[in-house]
Order: sequence, then structure tokens, then C-alpha cells
Amino acid sequence: MASPTLRLGSIVPDFEADTTEGRIRFHDWIGSSWVMFFSHPGDFTPVCTTELADISHRAPQFLARNVKVIGISADALQEHYEWIEDIIEIGNKTAPTCVEYPIIADPDRSIAKMYEMLDEQDPSNVSEDGEMNTIRTVFFIDPKKTIRAMLNYPASVGRDFDEVLRVFDSLQAADKHPVSTPANWKKGDDVIIQPFVSNEEAKKLFPGYKTFNSYLRTTPLPSS
Repeated sequence: MASPTLRLGSIVPDFEADTTEGRIRFHDWIGSSWVMFFSHPGDFTPVCTTELADISHRAPQFLARNVKVIGISADALQEHYEWIEDIIEIGNKTAPTCVEYPIIADPDRSIAKMYEMLDEQDPSNVSEDGEMNTIRTVFFIDPKKTIRAMLNYPASVGRDFDEVLRVFDSLQAADKHPVSTPANWKKGDDVIIQPFVSNEEAKKLFPGYKTFNSYLRTTPLPSS
């Protein structure tokens, strides 16, 4: 198998595609937003249905972070429209559900191949035509169209969207301040001051920061 070509810091490949919200050119669609670009193995599949319903329920959380959501599946557009009816029906059992984000139609898997989303290890994750389906990939993309983080789950594992939101919070915090986030960090917890920040500078940026040793200093995240 060829070595991956998409890495952290790569500019995401541009493409044109039909989606449930109309035809898009990906870079234009991103605009000045962050993006969660995620794949699912197939329409009318149980795990994927729960995921897309959950994302619908979280729409205000993504909006508050200036994150656009876009999905992709190796199925045709009409199947997406029919599947959305199921997503809404299942999602409405727990919270009001409306799939207001686009789902890309990729029946020839050209975009999935471009983004290296195909399964290479699960012989059961195949379509009726015998082609490999996509795994559960998540690309975290910033407004500069740069890949900032990636997650890959097998088809059998539903994603944790609390973790996805946590990663966006961490990335956005680090873009705004010279900080990183510790293990199990959640928004509102203390952050770590980057080692390149001198103690004098830290006093100005983060008054009252705590020092644990020569390289570990923590502080509440500034509100502005």
C-alpha cells in the first residue's frame, strides 16, 4: 500500500462534488471557517445513522466554534436523501433532528481515494459491488485549508463527538495563545504554557500562573 500523502500541515485537496445541499467546490465551501470533514462506510447502516443524528443534535456546538460540518459516503445522492429520512426518524427519538449539513455523494470513491479514507484491513467493510468502503475518518481543517488533526476509526467503532469538539477547542486555544493542553483537558480547565515563553513574558500574558518544575507551567485560559 502506498504511503500516506496527507499529513498534519497539508493543504486539503480541492474538489467539486454533488452534495445533499447542492454542488460545491470544497475550498470555496470552506470559506473562512473551520471544518469537520468526516466519512462513513455507507448509507442505511446502523452506526452511521446514530452518528449523523448526534451531529445534528450538536449543531449549535459546532456553530459556536465556527466549525462547518460535511460528511461523505460512497453512495449516490438519491440514497443520501432517502437515508436522511431515517436519520431524522431515529434522531427524533432523543432530540429534535434536522440534517442541515451537506453529505457528499462519492459513488466512484474518487474523493475517498484522494483523502485516503478507504478500509484496508476489514474484509467485511465492502459494498455490494465488492469495493472497499470508507472507514470513519475525521479531518480537522482550519480556515487556511490546512489539516490540523486527523482521527481514524474502524467501521465497527462509532465516533466520540465530545472528543472531536474537545480537539477543536484545543486547536483554537493554541492558535490564540502560546499554550498547549494537558491529558484529558476540557474547555475551562487549565492549560500548559509553551516552553518557549519566558517566565517574564508568562507573567505578562498569564498573571498568577503556577510552576510545577522547570518545564511545566499551568494557567487558566485567558478569556480574550
